[in-house]
Parts: sequence; structure tokens; C-alpha cells
Amino acid sequence: MDVRDKLLTENSWKLMIKLSLPAILGQLIVGLYAFVDSIYVGQMVGTDAMSAVSAASPFVLINNAIAVLLGIGSGSVLSRAIGKKDKATVDKIIGNLTFLVIILSSAVMIIGIIFAPEFLRLSGAGGEVMEMGVSYLRTVYLGSIFVNFMQGANMVIRAEGRMGIAMGIMAAGAILNIILDPVFILLMPSRGPQAVAIATVISQISQALVTLIYFRKKSPVVRFHGIKPAKDLLPEIFSVGMSAMLMQIMMLVQMTVVYNTAVHFGGEKQIALMGAAQRVMQLAFVPIWGMSQGLQPAVGTNFGAKEYMRVKKLTNVFIIGSTCLAGFFFAIIEIFSVQILSAFITDSAIVSSGLTNFRLMYCVFPTYGILIMTVTYFQAVGKAKQAGVLVILRQLALVVPLVLLLPRLLNGDVLGVWLALPLNDVIIILIAILLLMGEYKHLIKLAQGIGEVKIGEIS
Repeated sequence: MDVRDKLLTENSWKLMIKLSLPAILGQLIVGLYAFVDSIYVGQMVGTDAMSAVSAASPFVLINNAIAVLLGIGSGSVLSRAIGKKDKATVDKIIGNLTFLVIILSSAVMIIGIIFAPEFLRLSGAGGEVMEMGVSYLRTVYLGSIFVNFMQGANMVIRAEGRMGIAMGIMAAGAILNIILDPVFILLMPSRGPQAVAIATVISQISQALVTLIYFRKKSPVVRFHGIKPAKDLLPEIFSVGMSAMLMQIMMLVQMTVVYNTAVHFGGEKQIALMGAAQRVMQLAFVPIWGMSQGLQPAVGTNFGAKEYMRVKKLTNVFIIGSTCLAGFFFAIIEIFSVQILSAFITDSAIVSSGLTNFRLMYCVFPTYGILIMTVTYFQAVGKAKQAGVLVILRQLALVVPLVLLLPRLLNGDVLGVWLALPLNDVIIILIAILLLMGEYKHLIKLAQGIGEVKIGEIS
């Protein structure tokens, strides 16, 4: 049975586990190396270095934005092309992605290196924190082409249904990075967090080379036929990938506003506290993101094959699974909050001052599975508008006003900044549920139209 047949016929729960487990493990390892990076910086270099990396972290998302724009867009096109047996489109995917990565990443690298100091000022950085942050950020931008190709192409591998291969490539690079971090910190003690950035770029170059070899020699579906733009694919890639890119750009703006506002109302220690909280959030979030990468080929292929009721069932199964996963991480974070914060920040007074706010930030985390699976569903079926609405509301249109307003309503208490984040999520998740219910009704009508189900047989 080939990959397409498995996606169309295999038991929904079994398929979820097969598609999600490798992606979850791979994404956990990927999230772990960013997590460990910050622990190494906090423990081996110091709190100012942790603040520098935290202040720079929103602007690293510029590379992520390019990767998800091209990777998710290309993956969605590929999944539906596989479902339709459209080999001509399949053969264009990776050459087109490589061309776009080179063009867009080169622009990001040049702009990022030039404007790194201005970026960090937006996060509230100054003095030594600014100096360390600039060297860190410029080094990260030097690796833009490699990281964007590696991440974008990895999403294409997942869209093939080859989750194990995708996980293996990501895991190998992450493990290499975790090994290199302390080595470079010890070899370059005067460079501080820049040493960590150098280790990261070396790991990303290794992953990019392995990924290229896979598409040249190993992939059973997508092969690299040279760097070739495919103009006919661009509108669909950009329309589908745009919502994912917006998620990253909006997160950049959100994090910048959050850091700046937190520093304004709570002082510079808030950069380290918020940075630690964001690193933990990223680690806890990536398994859910990994599960969503399993949902994309499952939904995209079945939608392309007009198996509409199976699309609905698969979406529900993935929502249940991701909610259980989010609940598990929520429990770990709430129970071990002190130990988690102390891993990043050696000053116990700073840890104690931020503990309540840290726990508050995660109070609605168990519901994240609903939101992420809903956005992924809309991306997988090519409905960029609905995905984009959810992304824009969550990452910018609602959260930024809340972050700016709540601390002022609480008489200048920085608690308002931390409270704004979960309050924003509650509102967005309710909207996501309403949109998904409407989409389910549409799927039922489509199924009735082709005779997949009859009125009265719908469950």
C-alpha cells in the first residue's frame, strides 16, 4: 500500500499516531535545542546574555516566516497534487522552493545584518544587552539561506507523508547543535551568546546538506531537478503559506510589543523573565505544531480525493489528540514552574518575582490544540482567508491592544502584560470553534452532493 492509499484508507487514530509521532518527536527535539541554547546562555554566560538572546528572539522569526511561507505553501500544493496524481506539479515543487529560498533569504540576511541594532532597540535592549544581542543576531542572519531551505524543505518531506525522514533530519541537526553549544561557549568565552549562534548556524548548514541529498537521491515522490522557478505554482503557494508567514510576522510584532511594554512597567528583569517564558512556550508548543504537520497531508490528500467525511473525522481525531498533548505539557509547566525558571535565570529573587505571572501565562494552554488544528485544517484545504483571520486576530489585531491597555487599567502593574496573553487566546479559540463548526456543515453538504452520505446518516 503506497502513502496515498494509507492516507485515504487507514484507521483515523492509527493514522494520527503514524503521522504525528515522528513529527512530534522531531519537533520536540527541534524545540529542545532552542530551549537548551537559552539554558546554556543563562547558566554559562549570565542573565544579561539571556536577556540579549531574548531581546533578539523576535527577529529570528523573520527567517521562520520565510521558511513557513514556502514550506507550508509548497506542502499544501504537494499534498493535493499527490491526491490528484498530478505528477507534473509534484516534479516542480522542490526546485521552485529552492529558488524562492535563495532570493528571499538573501534579502533577509542583508537587511538583518544592517538593521540589527535598530531591531534590538524595539525590544527595549540597551547597553551590554544590546551589544551582545547585535553580535548574536547578525550571526544568525548569516545562516538564513541554510535554515530556510532546511525548514521549508522539511515541511515538503512531511507533506510526502515521510514523517520519519523529516524527524531524523531535524533531530540530527538539533543533537549536533546541543553538543556544539557548550563547546563553542568554552572555546569563545569572550563572544558570549554569539558563540551559541555560531554553533546553531553550523548545525543548520549540516541539516540543509542532508536535506538536499535526500531530494536528489532518496525521495520516492519529490525529486530535485535543479533550481527552477515555477510561476504557475506561486499564487497558490503564497496564498496558502501567507497565513503561516503572517503567524510568524505577527508573533514578531507581538513579542516586540510585549518585551517593550514589560520593560516599561516592570524594568529590565522582565526581558529575562519573558524570554524564559517564551522559550518554555515554544518547547511546549512544538509538539502540537508537530501534530499539525501530520494533519496537513491527511486532510489535504483526503480533501483532494473528495473524501469529505473522512476529512471531518480526521480533523476531530487530531483535535482530541492535540488537546491531550497540550494538557500534559500544561501540567508539567504548572507543577515544576520554579525549577523551569531557575534553569534559565540564576538569580532566585528574579525567579520569585516572576513565578505567579509565569504560571498565569499558561492557564489556557490545554486549549491550544483546538486553535492550531483549526488553522492547519484551513491551510490544508487551501482556505487561506479563514486561517489568516485567526492568525491576524491572535498575533496582532487583538493581543497588541490588550498588552498595551491592561497594565494601564491595573494602575501600571506589569501583571497586565502577562494577563493579556491568555485572555487573547480565550477569545480567539472561541472564534476558531465557530469557524470550524461552519466548515463542518460545508463538508457535510459536499459529501451529500457526491453521495458519500445521505441525509439522516450524518454523525
